[in-house]
Amino acid sequence: MTTINNYITEYIEYCQYRKHLDIKSIKAYYIDLKQYSNFSSELPLCLTKETLDLYITNLHKQFAPKTIKRKISSLKAFFQYLVYREILPENPINKLDLHFREAKILPKVIPFHSISLLLSTMYSQKNQAKSEYQLRCRIRDIAVVELLFATGMRISELCSLKPSDIDMESHNILIYGKGSKERIIQLENPEVISAITSYREKFREDIKICGFFFVNRLGHKLSDQSVRLMISHYCNLAGIDQHITPHMFRHSFATLLLEQDVDIRYIQQMLGHSSISTTEIYTHVSNTKQKDILVHKHPRNLMSINNG
Repeated sequence: MTTINNYITEYIEYCQYRKHLDIKSIKAYYIDLKQYSNFSSELPLCLTKETLDLYITNLHKQFAPKTIKRKISSLKAFFQYLVYREILPENPINKLDLHFREAKILPKVIPFHSISLLLSTMYSQKNQAKSEYQLRCRIRDIAVVELLFATGMRISELCSLKPSDIDMESHNILIYGKGSKERIIQLENPEVISAITSYREKFREDIKICGFFFVNRLGHKLSDQSVRLMISHYCNLAGIDQHITPHMFRHSFATLLLEQDVDIRYIQQMLGHSSISTTEIYTHVSNTKQKDILVHKHPRNLMSINNG
């Protein structure tokens, strides 16, 4: 008799070899589904609406809404696979009431002046490099931060870039996002283009051997953690007290574009969001633009009232 663990194994292989999901997504699916398997193994029926209902109630006792939402999404995809395989006639999770209030956590952004200070410090450090090794590292670090801010890409997307994904003739970058979705971002700023070009020329042989565009000091693919440590290092040199993470460049990219009156649908496309509702959270962050509108464009400012 096939157990739920066998189904999970088959589904994970399906995600890996048929859907070609990235390793982080596959790992998250496996963790979520094994958690459900451990819970349901103590119950007589593991693929029913009743068991799912009990499990989701249990999730609400243990986890924050955002985590629950992700775990439910993993279950929904898994049970839909069982329907596809004709193991189940329908997806039992579709019969459940899954609506619950999820607190909105506003994304943290980096002030414009802090980004400017960080980049200025990085270029200054490059100019003061005392060895070829230091120069190479700083050229790479500049390219990483310039690209994060120029494109709003996720850190995982940046570290997974292949040399073939970057076309410096057309200044196009092909990004593989969540759910294997592809999008193309153009590089238009001359300083950003120069930073990427300088890095590619300096690391040409390393890139060729590694197979990934961004390479660490050992010649391997640059990791998320390395980028976090690198940003923290330069923030300390710049005297920036705010804790800045790679993902905050994505938030700042979106927020600053909104403040420049860029249509939110274009920002949605550049960020690779499936739904406009995901992008709309940045409208709550853009207080600077809101203040500017109210100060300069509110119709009350056109009224001259004699109040004396």
